[in-house]
Amino acid sequence: MSRPHAAAIVEDAWHRQFDRVLRRRGWRNRIIGHVGYGSTDFVRVFARVVLSRVRDECDEKDDDPTYGGLRSPFGRSRGWRVFFTAPAMDVPITITAGEHVAHGRSDRSGHVDLTFRGHGLDPGWHQVRVVAQNAEPVDVEVFIVGDDVDYGLVSDIDDTVISTSLPRVFLAAWNTFVRHEGARRVVAGMAPLYRELIAGHPGAPVVYISTGAWNTAPPLTRFLRGHGYPVGPLLLTDWGPTNTGWFRSGQEHKRSCLDRLARDFPKIRWVLVGDDGQHDLKVYSDFAEARPERIDSVAIRQLTPTEQILSHGIPVPTEDLTARTTRASREIPIYYSPDGFGLLRILRDAGKVAAPVRADDGGKAPRSPDRPESSPEGATR
Repeated sequence: MSRPHAAAIVEDAWHRQFDRVLRRRGWRNRIIGHVGYGSTDFVRVFARVVLSRVRDECDEKDDDPTYGGLRSPFGRSRGWRVFFTAPAMDVPITITAGEHVAHGRSDRSGHVDLTFRGHGLDPGWHQVRVVAQNAEPVDVEVFIVGDDVDYGLVSDIDDTVISTSLPRVFLAAWNTFVRHEGARRVVAGMAPLYRELIAGHPGAPVVYISTGAWNTAPPLTRFLRGHGYPVGPLLLTDWGPTNTGWFRSGQEHKRSCLDRLARDFPKIRWVLVGDDGQHDLKVYSDFAEARPERIDSVAIRQLTPTEQILSHGIPVPTEDLTARTTRASREIPIYYSPDGFGLLRILRDAGKVAAPVRADDGGKAPRSPDRPESSPEGATR
């Protein structure tokens, strides 16, 4: 095993020292649950263990039970608060799914990513219990995909469903660290597009992949629910040093996520949705070359010239995905439009959308059990 990178060694030493200081002050472990996924054969559970001060009775009204009682200032405060957390490293974890019990530990950033088999859960939404040492237990949602499902949706987040102006550092920092969660701008028409794409495919999974940090998962989940997006797991990454270098590769993160989804669900053909401003086309092209049978189609949201400048400095030409599939047995259909409403019209014409959202359901997004219904972004045009 190779020696960890010096940056990771320094960061771990800092976290351990910080951990000791906070625990002496009475802080304790707290679990933040994230949406997971699985099949009838396996389940993958996500969570994070952080340190949090003991709450007073007057604090209870400010807590968000969705995330293990973690104080939730995101709707009222600046986004920087989500990045100032203290990870609880190497904490023993017990997960109960159905009749099965699995054990693990939080990693060097407090994250829990545990996969195990033999859970016995039926297809659909379930809650599994996550228990950590010296922490209140938390019920975490997981979506179990049925064996007969052969269709799924994978979506980028930044500049695809939410306008973030990534990857330009200063503008991204402003949008992420300074602006209120409620001030973030949704990309028009994407939520109705996603709802219609899965309307004709009962049980189809929806997975969101982003190079964003796991710290942002709770506000991102609230943003997606609040704007009517289908509920699904977020596959995020962690900022800062790794065991191999100073920073993680966003492109490699997305590639590895797609490869794992292809292995986890070998029968599913995916609709890949992204934008033309953050390497999505290149990542999707590589995936199409390697696994053309795993792709149904690709939908690309075209950034405006202003957004392209904010993201790249100068407008970039659109890459032709079909040119990258010379070794594939078929061409991968790819569709372009500046927003979700345009993509929806194009996909309807192409026969990729089974049926529009019915008027009598109010266009509401699919939701998890025991969750309040989210407000739709808008009616399908």
